[in-house]
Amino acid sequence: MVTLGDYLLVSAILFSIGFAGVMLRRNIIIILMSLELMLNAANLTLVAFSRFRVDSSGLPSYSAQVFVFFIITVAAAEVAVGLAIVVALFRARQTTHVEDISTLKF
Repeated sequence: MVTLGDYLLVSAILFSIGFAGVMLRRNIIIILMSLELMLNAANLTLVAFSRFRVDSSGLPSYSAQVFVFFIITVAAAEVAVGLAIVVALFRARQTTHVEDISTLKF
């Protein structure tokens, strides 16, 4: 049987991988992917807590899973805006490396 601790361990591993990707990588696209991995780790934590929290009727409480849908919506908007900015910067600077795009002055 899978316990809450197992879900939290997987979520912590995913969040750590995402955090390492944000800190260590220099490509903007990889950084955006790592941020999405971190958001998905947070979503997994919310769903796990929601699943293992039982209300007075004996059924799981799904209130946190509604919050996950809002996070997914915000993440989709973040990806759309982030990729638009990356495309605009790539057209202007011809690179996606963070060091080469240190300022936004043209």
